[in-house]
Amino acid sequence: MTKTQKLLNDNGVARWSALVLIALMMFFAYMFVDVLSPLSTLLETSRGWSAETYGTFCSSEYFLNVFAFFLIFAGIILDKMGIRFTGILSGAVMVIGASIKLYAISEWFTPESGLYQFLNSFWTSFPATAKLASVGFMIFGCGVEMAGVTVSKAIAKWFKGKEMALAMGLEMAIARLGVFAVFRLSPYLSTWANEAMPTVVTPVLFCTILLVIGLLTYTVFTFMDKKLDAQAGVNASEEAEEQFKVSDIGILFTSKTFLIVSGLCVLYYSAIFPFQKFATGMLEANLNMPTEQAAGLFSWFPIGAMVLTPFLGAFLDKKGKGASMLILGSILMITCHLVFALVPLTKPIAYAAIILLGISFSLVPAALWPSVPKLVEERYLGSAYSVIFWIQNIGLMAFPIIIGWSLDKTGGYTVPMLIFSSLGVFALILGLWLKVEDKKKGYGLELPNIK
Repeated sequence: MTKTQKLLNDNGVARWSALVLIALMMFFAYMFVDVLSPLSTLLETSRGWSAETYGTFCSSEYFLNVFAFFLIFAGIILDKMGIRFTGILSGAVMVIGASIKLYAISEWFTPESGLYQFLNSFWTSFPATAKLASVGFMIFGCGVEMAGVTVSKAIAKWFKGKEMALAMGLEMAIARLGVFAVFRLSPYLSTWANEAMPTVVTPVLFCTILLVIGLLTYTVFTFMDKKLDAQAGVNASEEAEEQFKVSDIGILFTSKTFLIVSGLCVLYYSAIFPFQKFATGMLEANLNMPTEQAAGLFSWFPIGAMVLTPFLGAFLDKKGKGASMLILGSILMITCHLVFALVPLTKPIAYAAIILLGISFSLVPAALWPSVPKLVEERYLGSAYSVIFWIQNIGLMAFPIIIGWSLDKTGGYTVPMLIFSSLGVFALILGLWLKVEDKKKGYGLELPNIK
């Protein structure tokens, strides 16, 4: 009689240690994503970027993912090459892109350089510094979105049949702590060397170094994952039968329920991440406060999400109600943006709205990402996540441009906030539709994850 071998991920300490190593890479990545968000007004004064320039730069993060279909290829690479190779590749790509962006906004990139003169020879309304920074951000965007789908699949692998929603919730919480940290640190680091002459370079340099550390932490995780695979000892011929095929992508685009989830994702996140890019400026303008105070006020948004998401993930694991959580999260997000659009703003009202948005941002991701494995087969789970991220990136690329344009045209934040709230209305409609589909077809979105 043979004893069943205990795998590495059956050990709680090893399982949660792996999660921390994975999440650290995303923590540092989220810091880099928003390192310039609290400094948009400084970019206007020190680099001559308009609101539309800044919005276009923000959208560049998603350009290659959308138009070069990089995220689709990332999913194929992930399903073909596995989480170890793809995770390290994504970390390296982030570091390369971040380094280019750092050079672009630094004093080293001078008007005398040939590259500067070349970039200034076309599309003259868009500064050369913004053009090169956008190129770097595009490359970084490929890495960070590839990392996102890789991390989702890695957690699904290590926590299958265990605390999957809690693990995904904790990973998202750690990543959002990066947003809190950077909204606090970025204004401080900008004046660290010389308070009289703030700079955007120091915060970007600091976050680039952190990306290198994140790449190292994920590399440590790959050794653990290799040991897990060796313990599992999957038969090569059996593994070949379950391998992903490119034709499997067609299955995703013909699945009504999968497309509903993807649509809900793009609508919801388009009202969150682009809003983060403009939130500091909005609070500066509407509350007449300096950058550091405005960034500090908004920094509490990811804290609310960070604290609640693991608890909601644990609830989802034990009790379920995933589709209902998506609906409630959409309602709260609509309410928040309508407050910013229509209610005369005071500090207490702003805090209340931001806390409300934090609760919303706990409910929706905590329910959304663990629901995907219930809708698709494991062999193309990586591609499923990548397709969702690709569709999401279309919105994340489009709306910073739309918001920047509307700001330049209207000179205020009422219209942008109404645009964000309208996205929430459409997300709510899809959430209700998803619940109906789940009831009809029994995907188990309302059921607990732990069996």
